[in-house]
Amino acid sequence: MAGDEVMRAARFEQVGRPLRLREVPVPRPGPGEVLVRVAATGLCGSDVHIAVEGVTPTAFQPITLGHEIAGTVAAVGEAVTGWAPGGRVCVFPVLSDGTCRTCLQGRSEICLDRRIVGIHTDGGLAEYVVVPAGSLATVPDAIPLEQAAICTDAVVTPFHALADVARLAAGESVAVLGVGGLGLHAVQVARLVGASPVVAVDTRPAQLQRALRAGADVAVDATRESVVDAVLAATGGTGVDVAAEFVGAQVTIGQAVEALCVGGRAVVAGLGADPITVLPPTLFVRRQLQLLGSYGGTRTTLRRVLDLVGTGRLDLGGSITHRFALDDADEALRTLHRRSGDPQRVVVVQG
Repeated sequence: MAGDEVMRAARFEQVGRPLRLREVPVPRPGPGEVLVRVAATGLCGSDVHIAVEGVTPTAFQPITLGHEIAGTVAAVGEAVTGWAPGGRVCVFPVLSDGTCRTCLQGRSEICLDRRIVGIHTDGGLAEYVVVPAGSLATVPDAIPLEQAAICTDAVVTPFHALADVARLAAGESVAVLGVGGLGLHAVQVARLVGASPVVAVDTRPAQLQRALRAGADVAVDATRESVVDAVLAATGGTGVDVAAEFVGAQVTIGQAVEALCVGGRAVVAGLGADPITVLPPTLFVRRQLQLLGSYGGTRTTLRRVLDLVGTGRLDLGGSITHRFALDDADEALRTLHRRSGDPQRVVVVQG
């Protein structure tokens, strides 16, 4: 590509202001980098935290948001092997250094120097994006690119929380608190693992109905009944082996811990500003409970998810409820923030 070519990008310029569609230079891949022509970019709560709420700062402004990206290889930089123009790819959004203590332990998702595409570097709400070659994963032909885009975070995050961090096993019981964009996929993952029963908890009737269709055995409306009592009733009074929280609020984290059986594990993947307050140590310790944090996932997790989707074991056909063109990226973000039309996953599609 010529160095003077331009592309359209939806730019975040200031908290509370609309994303602005601008013409910017097409980025050129440097050594070890790949230029991706973007086909689909998923939006998630993190983008709302950045642009609307001002909770999460970006490395610079203006910046192109969007960290759930899939498309095709457009060009490769020097020293890049294994990738060629036209290849169908998705982007693992966590950029790790590969050399720090946690990376060497195989936990690159909590790299001590991690950066996130769309937060620390320009992201996918544009016609093209440049990423390290090591961040790419091949998308099987059976997977639509818009589904591959949401795999990179909306599916990887709950999969990592349940399978890698909480180590949910077949036959164990699980409660999923918050069955929105992440939690609904957690219900599907729990069902796939073989958990029983799977209890879905939310305050939105539409989401609870989606959770039942996705494989939940019990739906609990937190506005109508005690979450802890309902979980105990669904498990014969014992509580669940694993409680997975995808809200990031003090009350739901507390409910997750209280709903555990003796020796149970609560895993928190929701991001929020409230401090965590759970049971007194006299109860927490004597019941030998575990409270775990889970962040994102790894490139290995992404490949496992893509394999499951590609073989039809994990069905994302109903996950994307709202699609927008790049020209309407700001409206896509506002739709997610306002929850207009009960969005599940909102994706900006191109081409």
